Amino acid sequence: MPLLPYPLARAFLFGLDAETAHDLTMHGLAALQHTPARWLWQQARVDDPVVLAGLRFPNRIGLAAGLDKAGACIDGLGAMGFGFIEVGTVTPLPQPGNPRPRMFRLPGKRALINRMGFNNGGLADFIAHVERSHRFRASGGVLGLNIGKNAATPIERAADDYLLCLTGVYAHADYVTVNISSPNTKDLRALQGDAALEALLGALQARRDALAREHGRRVPMFVKLAPDLDDAQVGVIAATLLRHRVDGVIATNTTVSREAVQGERHAGEAGGLSGAPVFQTSQRVVRLLRAALGPDYPIIGVGGVMSGDDARAMVQAGANLVQIYTGLIYRGPALVSEAARALKGR
Repeated sequence: MPLLPYPLARAFLFGLDAETAHDLTMHGLAALQHTPARWLWQQARVDDPVVLAGLRFPNRIGLAAGLDKAGACIDGLGAMGFGFIEVGTVTPLPQPGNPRPRMFRLPGKRALINRMGFNNGGLADFIAHVERSHRFRASGGVLGLNIGKNAATPIERAADDYLLCLTGVYAHADYVTVNISSPNTKDLRALQGDAALEALLGALQARRDALAREHGRRVPMFVKLAPDLDDAQVGVIAATLLRHRVDGVIATNTTVSREAVQGERHAGEAGGLSGAPVFQTSQRVVRLLRAALGPDYPIIGVGGVMSGDDARAMVQAGANLVQIYTGLIYRGPALVSEAARALKGR
């Protein structure tokens, strides 16, 4: 168990601007992850192995992309007991993201709003960070690398950026996630449309087939979807995923809806809402996907998982694995083991 009680750390961090607190935490993890100080937050990983998409996950609880955009804290985050970690989103070229302030807490709803905008150091910097991580993967942890497009790239050329990223990260990933669902890059969610998704997945699968031959291994590819999809859209997307032999789906990203947080301070801020208010919506999409994709298709459920009970409910909705992000901000590392124990043996 962590030696530092998280409520004390949270009281300090929540006294800071949300992005300042985030940056301070990530810099601390990066600096201390390969020193004895990692015992401040380290806890034993719950052993509950499951095989999905040809990968052996040590347990069913993962970290969602977006917390560690640079891939600089993989070993530090891995010490919290995650079975798998997803880092990114990475874009081909460095970009600063949207102007600050761009991250806001809604404590009364256990939620966050962010409009970060894929701020990252670019593909070369990202790969260098991933290559420096070793402890998490050596312990059997599964690493997902999440790819996107630069804001300056026209949407009609988005595939170029995804292909560059796929080629760059392929050798370093246990799986690759194609992020087409962030609300914070202009027009990105249009890639979930019928023709656009068809073209993008066709191009990515052709490149993935070539990379598999080159590297002698087939890296699974997942697609991350938005929660703001109607039943018909989910059905069309599910059919497209099957047609293009995509290995799995992650449901869901943040929502642009504010229905669940009306009247809260910062509720009017632009960006994606995460945390407890998105839980029911994410579950709905997971249920629809499970019905459309059949019993054996890999689904990772994410969105508003704040407890072990929430993790169980996400699996009952149809998810095989569960990711957390905002729950970690509000609950701390103890949520990882709590959720993993809740799912053990299911």
